[in-house]
Amino acid sequence: MKLEKYTFGCGDRFGREAAPQLAAYEKMAAAGVEVIPVWNKSDREHRIIGSEPPSVREAAAAAAAAAGWTRGFHVDADHINSDTVDPYIESSDFFTIDVARSIDGAVSTGDVDDFLKTREALIDKPLDIPGLGEPMRISGDAAREAARRYLPAVQSAAAVYRRIHDARGEGGFITEISIDETAVPQGPRELLLILAAAADAGIPVQTIAPRFSGRFNKGVDYIGDVRTFAGEFEADLAVIAYAARRFGLPRDLKLSVHSGSDKFALYPEIGRLIRRHDAGVHVKTAGTTWLEEIIGLAESGGSGLKTAKTVYERAFERREDLCAPYAEVIDIDENRLPAPAAVNTWDSRTFTRSLRHEVSDELYNPSFRQLIHVGYKIAAEMGPKFFEVLDEHREAAAKNVTANLYERHMKRLFLP
Repeated sequence: MKLEKYTFGCGDRFGREAAPQLAAYEKMAAAGVEVIPVWNKSDREHRIIGSEPPSVREAAAAAAAAAGWTRGFHVDADHINSDTVDPYIESSDFFTIDVARSIDGAVSTGDVDDFLKTREALIDKPLDIPGLGEPMRISGDAAREAARRYLPAVQSAAAVYRRIHDARGEGGFITEISIDETAVPQGPRELLLILAAAADAGIPVQTIAPRFSGRFNKGVDYIGDVRTFAGEFEADLAVIAYAARRFGLPRDLKLSVHSGSDKFALYPEIGRLIRRHDAGVHVKTAGTTWLEEIIGLAESGGSGLKTAKTVYERAFERREDLCAPYAEVIDIDENRLPAPAAVNTWDSRTFTRSLRHEVSDELYNPSFRQLIHVGYKIAAEMGPKFFEVLDEHREAAAKNVTANLYERHMKRLFLP
């Protein structure tokens, strides 16, 4: 299955926003750039909300049919592993195989030695990789350490890949390997060896999500040195192009940027570099659509604003429980969280300005935003009451969903 050059993942917690999300992709097409939607929803989100994997494809297909969208789309089984993959096999065609828990796992000395022998041409020799300023050299010690760390992850990915392959057949799906949810970034040398190991394991990986330096927190901007990121990203682009040719991996192999939502500081650099190298990219976002729903409700006033305040109040009361699963990807300053009693006095403008990601706005509060980001469980527990209010203010929510994806994300990333 072909993976298009530019793909952009979008999450839809409650399956209500596929049409306004698709409208953003239509705007990109009208602007002359084809970006293909990839709807993603993790197993954790399904369990919290009580939805089933096929619901993602159903919502996407309905939106595409209603809009007359003929450019295609994908449905991502987001961050699955051997324990969670089976329910997604039938309805998904894009599989993000998360191997973070297998990094630094058990691996035999024989497997490490076999890999180093198979790939000895990469070790202790200058590798002329187009796009790098100087030849790359990987020492024997560095290669052995990388093999020890990452071979278990590749072996885990191979087992999941084979399970999907047996069910869907050759070429019937897109394979992504996610190695981003780990504490230690991978440099271009590690990335090259990981891709070599994937090729040896028979995984036709089409996109790979490495761990870059800096913080990629949920729903807020990048924290780190942008120039450092740009150097890493450009080196990885060169390694990926080289690996595809040298190891016989798919020619559409490309980088994936996870937790890509709202990384506005990085978008100009990513856009500049993919155009400079004529490279593709996949950017995975998720919870910002849920935040735009809350912004739409608050903007509407009345029952919408009241519901938005209720979500915050309950999230504040249960903040430890809600934040725990996301501890590695959020940074909430408790001192910046307004008391619910104070929020209950806010008008629509104060609430939306505090929540909307506009860093130039003096009221913007990233801690407030991150808490509501992880507070979607509150809305799920509210059940029909929440959805009745969301339906009542459908136009406001949809307008914000489309504008957020197009104006703040895709336009900044894909248009020069």
